[in-house]
Amino acid sequence: MDRDFEKANIFGLGKENSAYTQYFIGKSYLNPLTDGGVFCANVTFEPGCRNNWHIHHASEGGGQVLLCVAGEGWYQEWGKPARRLRAGDAVVIPPEVKHWHGAAKDSWFAHIAIEVPGKDTSNEWLEAVDDDSYLALK
Repeated sequence: MDRDFEKANIFGLGKENSAYTQYFIGKSYLNPLTDGGVFCANVTFEPGCRNNWHIHHASEGGGQVLLCVAGEGWYQEWGKPARRLRAGDAVVIPPEVKHWHGAAKDSWFAHIAIEVPGKDTSNEWLEAVDDDSYLALK
């Protein structure tokens, strides 16, 4: 891991995100920041790591907020162009929006993931982001 990235990732690497390995291409790390209430965690992605397409469901409220902390990554909603993410960027993901996020192919990436409270919330994991589409991002 790059020393500059490690220094910028002020919320810490955490432990390997082994519980969700099947929903990621590459290694990710999870460092929970809260103990109850609104769930917040620092998620760190190694270069090239990204999660599968997924949807945060809710009958009221819900969704997710990403606060980018260090490195460079990507966020994409289904049917829209991918958006490059850098430290200081924020993404508000409404419920019921199919999306993915992860590191750039040549950079570590970390974001704080905040689960927006809601009613009847759940997460639906879908297909992986295909290599051709991911590797074409610039």
